[in-house]
Amino acid sequence: MITLDWLYILAGIAFSLFSLLSALDQTNGKRFGNAAFWGLLAISFFFGGMLSDFANGVLVLLLVGIAGIGWLGRSDPPTTSLEERLGLSEKFGNRLFLPALIIPITAFAGTILYNYTPIGDSGVFETRWVTLILLGLGVLIALIVCVVWLRPPLLAPIEEGRRLMDSIGWAAVLPQMLAALGAVFALAGVGDVIGGIAGGVIPDGNVFVAVLIFCLGMALFTMIMGNAFAAFPVMAAAIGIPFLVIDYGGNPAIIGAIGMLAGFCGTLMTPMAANFNIVPAALLELKSQYGVIRMQVATAIPLLACNILLIYFLAF
Repeated sequence: MITLDWLYILAGIAFSLFSLLSALDQTNGKRFGNAAFWGLLAISFFFGGMLSDFANGVLVLLLVGIAGIGWLGRSDPPTTSLEERLGLSEKFGNRLFLPALIIPITAFAGTILYNYTPIGDSGVFETRWVTLILLGLGVLIALIVCVVWLRPPLLAPIEEGRRLMDSIGWAAVLPQMLAALGAVFALAGVGDVIGGIAGGVIPDGNVFVAVLIFCLGMALFTMIMGNAFAAFPVMAAAIGIPFLVIDYGGNPAIIGAIGMLAGFCGTLMTPMAANFNIVPAALLELKSQYGVIRMQVATAIPLLACNILLIYFLAF
């Protein structure tokens, strides 16, 4: 059976290659910092489940230390030349985007087929993680298609991946760290404190006010913490489960799914979501590092209002 561990191994192999190529890149003055950072991340994917909590904590502190000291630097490895890229663009046009579509199609169509056809009875994939496993499979298929179709230099896919990850830098692991922070906050009882405060504000039996506070809290905590995955454990423990699900009998699947979307509205409006909002501004060389956020606010606020209404009308 193919489990999620295979996906961790795949990611670990990718980061190991990034680390090795970074160490060999003499054009990057911070190559050893990059090599150490991606190497530690590879160790986390390979052995994180085997390491103790203390060892994993030390590993995270080392990652933070490397990034905080400024040992990470952008690389520009040679892959295909500008002339080759322009030639491929003129030859294939928009068809160059087809490999990118393979990834979501494999994940979506594969999940549907696995869950609703006899294929699922084969037990090839661990049922709980079918979509994620198929997402990784889609990446491999897309990579093979690109190599066979476009025939780039052998190391081009890995070098381009390394260039992109070096451009993003430490922000590449920000979602995982913020999600872990949300779990820490939940274990520390932050959700219970917020729930106690909300209990004094929400009128008895007023479902709409409870939904409103839940969604606004998701957006606000996401803006503070930078990721909806970090906000969700806190707001679910504070309002989502005790009020919306237990007291008012709401559908937990709808509340959870749309509640996450409400949190993502906060993602669109915060610099704390650096990998989504600040890094793209830097890569696009915008005049303002907050340019992406300013363009997204007009979408985020109406979308948040829609999510509030969707939970209210669909979950109860």
